[in-house]
Amino acid sequence: MSRDHRTLLDLACRAVRAAAPPILEIYGSDFAVRRKDDRTPVTLADERAEAIIVALLRAEAPEIPVIAEEETAAKGASAAPPVFWLVDPLDGTREFIQRNGEFTVNVGLVEHGRPVLGAVLLPVGGVLYAGCGPGTATRQIGDATPQPIAARRAPKTGAIVAHSRSHADENRIAAYVATLPEASRRVMGSSAKFCLLAAGEADYYPRFGTTMEWDTAAGDAVLAAAGGHVLTLDGAPLAYGKPDFRNPDFIASGASD
Repeated sequence: MSRDHRTLLDLACRAVRAAAPPILEIYGSDFAVRRKDDRTPVTLADERAEAIIVALLRAEAPEIPVIAEEETAAKGASAAPPVFWLVDPLDGTREFIQRNGEFTVNVGLVEHGRPVLGAVLLPVGGVLYAGCGPGTATRQIGDATPQPIAARRAPKTGAIVAHSRSHADENRIAAYVATLPEASRRVMGSSAKFCLLAAGEADYYPRFGTTMEWDTAAGDAVLAAAGGHVLTLDGAPLAYGKPDFRNPDFIASGASD
């Protein structure tokens, strides 16, 4: 890697911020919704945001390949190189369509199968989460100074379980929550769930069902920077650069004991 992670994290942060204005402009309009080949929804906001992010990354870090959701949907997946950007220009498109504000813009950098840095922006509210290694996780609200955040150790009773609003497998979620004494739930769309854990505002995020690597890379990196981790049900770290970029089921957790 020819440039340090902090420099590349700054680029990732600028990229997600650059995508926010067109996303919010379309969010406030009477936008159309189409269906991709996999039947997932897509809007003009997804496409405009991705074009802005990808152009900026390729202009300022041309040595790093970019794998982005909408480009992959249009052209098909190619083999992942050892180092690459993963871009989800609008995670939580269903939340965007429902206008509940729970959608994010995500840029992560993967090196040899692991996300090493990430930026996650919630355009509604202008909240940016970022991190590039242990102890570097921050949350920035608007133009305020970024503040350090850290995942917490789950309490023995009363843990908070964050889970998806639009993709929840209710039976499996209920069974998981039942294993935790007096646990409560917090429902949240998009990769913002990783950020809740990173900020110490939730303890677990179980995901049973399909996600793609661009859905998780940036949030995974932020959570890792805050002291948390994301493991498959077999207990292995979530790997990146898989042939189809499809993730297995996983459980994200706060700080370990």
